Amino acid sequence: MSFTVTIEPSARQFSVPQGGNILAAGIQAGISLPYGCKDGACGSCRCKKISGTVVQGEHQARALSPEDAANGFILTCCASAHSDIVLESRQVLDVGMPAVKKMPVRLMSAEKKAPDVMLLKLQLPQTETFEFRAGQYIDFLLKDGQKRSYSIANDKPQVQAVDDANTSALRFIELHVRHMPGGLFTDHLFHALKDKEIFRIEGPLGGFFLRPSDKPMIFLASGTGFAPIKALIEQVMTSSDEALKHRPIALYWGARTLADLYLFDWAQQTSIAWPQLRFIPVLSEPKAQDAWQGRTGWVHKAVLEDHPNLSGHQVYACGAPVMVDAARKDFMEQAQLSGDEFFADAFLSLADTPKNDAQAPK
Repeated sequence: MSFTVTIEPSARQFSVPQGGNILAAGIQAGISLPYGCKDGACGSCRCKKISGTVVQGEHQARALSPEDAANGFILTCCASAHSDIVLESRQVLDVGMPAVKKMPVRLMSAEKKAPDVMLLKLQLPQTETFEFRAGQYIDFLLKDGQKRSYSIANDKPQVQAVDDANTSALRFIELHVRHMPGGLFTDHLFHALKDKEIFRIEGPLGGFFLRPSDKPMIFLASGTGFAPIKALIEQVMTSSDEALKHRPIALYWGARTLADLYLFDWAQQTSIAWPQLRFIPVLSEPKAQDAWQGRTGWVHKAVLEDHPNLSGHQVYACGAPVMVDAARKDFMEQAQLSGDEFFADAFLSLADTPKNDAQAPK
């Protein structure tokens, strides 16, 4: 037996087996709902159930509170269908999303940008296409079946010449990886990485990317949450869409110390070269040697200080769940931001997931 899921207001429909996962069925049908971690931890797939019966699986309270559940909201990534269902989601992804693929990649380079941040360049297969939207992420497929997820930090596959004559070139994607001491994957990257090592990846994944609008944009990042934000900035700068290229952008990047703003020079130089981009770095724990004269405190508070009314903006937020959750709450309650204009990708560790299983979000 199968049931029909209808998405309002788009009226798109797809089928899901009885007891089947709603998000997975939508992705399989090519009508994917917004999502991030796929593990009930980030809340990106949260939407309202208008009618029907679902069983909500295990999840984090911050992703779906008891109050939200009582008001009819569900997390499609961990909800199963037990009747025909009507859901309200204004962020249904386009049918023409890039295809998800599994493929090998080769390490091109690894460069430490901070004591605990590595910038990786991964060579893509020459014989396969790999299309993605700026802001999406990939999964590393580990030998024991576990996964580790990282956002792509460029807006499209980049090309690097392999000789001076430029007779051939290698395509690569860029990742920003923070070391988690004791972490299964990052300990290897920081201490045992081999030259030209081969990895297996799956992607692109996720529903974090720019939405059509003429509103000014707030880009909000903490730590390595800057990676997908960098990709979005590159997309705007290289776009052939003149309206997009002229949308004002305020980039707020928060970290503890100056060293943690591992691409500070890139952000500063890009803001100088691109008049539509304003860069506001914010440090929460600046060191004396930083001689910091800039903004301090919580990065999302800096946004509120500068923009007490966000009703005419779009916000794209990436980073630690505590920052993303606080920004969503405060922007909507204190600055009149519409919930439909807040797009987020929370960077989760294994400890953030509701269960310790094989899926470990970024």
